Amino acid sequence: MIFWQLFASFFKIGLFTIGGGYAMLALIQQEIVRLGWMTPQEFVDVVGIAEVTPGPIAINSATFVGFRTGGIPGALLASFAVVLPSLLCVSVVSRMWNRYKEARLVQFMFAGIRPVAAGLVAAAAVLIALATFRYVQGFPGKLWTGLIAAGCFYGVGVKKWNPIKVLMIAAVLGLLLFR
Repeated sequence: MIFWQLFASFFKIGLFTIGGGYAMLALIQQEIVRLGWMTPQEFVDVVGIAEVTPGPIAINSATFVGFRTGGIPGALLASFAVVLPSLLCVSVVSRMWNRYKEARLVQFMFAGIRPVAAGLVAAAAVLIALATFRYVQGFPGKLWTGLIAAGCFYGVGVKKWNPIKVLMIAAVLGLLLFR
């Protein structure tokens, strides 16, 4: 039963999420919390693990959730399920792209899809931020968490700092401030 739920959940996530891995995070969180596989706070940890391991964040998240709920077979199944819709869509779209990419209908569809992708990524960011602040106890912890988040956003988003270096600095700050 768990394997069918894993496949169905992650196939649905892969099928109905447009905008890449970060856009999938809101739907992944909603699904795994709804099914009782993890709490919102545990999901924040999954995102952290998925962020620092090589590979796309959605696949890493699916692999971790699948492993936690169904062992190695669950990890393989969830990973396969989340990429299968994209694989099928790309196979179909790539055959027709050159013929229809200039069509007005296709252009209108993409004009409607772009804001949805931005909204899904923003929703994922808000959900992760809320879960993160619920996870941290006390005023000083919440203050430091907010300052680290704001500093990372400013550094990567405004100053265009290397995200890997920012991630490593944030990890060191976490070790120093939260132990």
